[in-house]
Amino acid sequence: MRSTEAGNGRQGAGGPGNRVTIAEVAERAGVSTATVSRVLSGRGQTSAEMQRRVRRAADELGYRVNSIARALRNSRTDTVGMVVPSITNPFFTSLVESVEHALGREGKELFLCDAQSDPEVEARRLASLVARNVDGIIVSPSHGTASGAAVQETADRLPLVQLDRFVGGTDTDWVGVDDIAAMRQVIDHLHDGGARSAAFVGSQLTNSSTEQRLAGFRRRAAERDLTVLEDWVLLGDYTVEFGEAAVARLARMDALPDAIVCADDLIALGVTRACRAHGIDVPGRVQVTGFDNIEFARLGEPALTTVDQPRDRIATEAVRLLAAAASAAADGGERGPCAHIALIPSLVVRDSTRAPAPRERPTDH
Repeated sequence: MRSTEAGNGRQGAGGPGNRVTIAEVAERAGVSTATVSRVLSGRGQTSAEMQRRVRRAADELGYRVNSIARALRNSRTDTVGMVVPSITNPFFTSLVESVEHALGREGKELFLCDAQSDPEVEARRLASLVARNVDGIIVSPSHGTASGAAVQETADRLPLVQLDRFVGGTDTDWVGVDDIAAMRQVIDHLHDGGARSAAFVGSQLTNSSTEQRLAGFRRRAAERDLTVLEDWVLLGDYTVEFGEAAVARLARMDALPDAIVCADDLIALGVTRACRAHGIDVPGRVQVTGFDNIEFARLGEPALTTVDQPRDRIATEAVRLLAAAASAAADGGERGPCAHIALIPSLVVRDSTRAPAPRERPTDH
């Protein structure tokens, strides 16, 4: 699998680097994106006047058919299925919204399924989407190994892209965030703020997100000489309640770490809440970081320093990869190597961590 940093190339009426979308053609013609899709793909009934308006708008804007348009031309239902581990997690809710918007720009509709963090439920959801003749599926697997068989079986029948989480050993594309790079940013920021020891609080090691984040945490902590006791690595689930339980366990130990690195924002919000309950000052005594930058992160007390995932870019890349796979399948050609696109996140610094200590200036002699 290849690893690459995705770009935002656009081409068309706006000049190099500005790709005109179906949504823009629809706005110029005064019609829906579905109508533009029908006209440009040659499928469905449209009036001669409607065809004239759409084609004129496309010509004026310099619209050119790309891989997604080819996928639309060859698709059967203009629908895409999406399966996420838990729709109750605010991160997945926002990710679904980004995917739906990306699909809407290309005249596609979304069918959403909740796997309830259960690989068996996930397998049934995937089979149901296949039975509904969706054009492709975007899935964030609920389990790092148990989801593998159903994901591969589905990928053998339809174009499929893994999103955010992934299961290894499958012949599919994947797009998500570079968790190792994210932990590098987190640890460096905490170290610059004075932390010399750190704990990690995450879910059980049953998904790629926690596995990668813990690996990145351990690696960068070692490189920056941060102390990490084994008792300070606490694994449970992605909930506020587990964050609270983790702090209760840490508070009973002989010593507290200087920082608590959380694998997602829900855990981190539970951690900061429990710190208040135990009289532990954040960030004075313990610095706390989250991951995902959900809406609630900025509303916490204190507001949460967290890793911001580029959700819109992740969604756009997933839709692009899905369209490319659909186009290759429709043309009957062999697809190339599977893509593995890891986007670099950014760290949003708020009040739950400390600013870097000022460096001493050399004294003139």
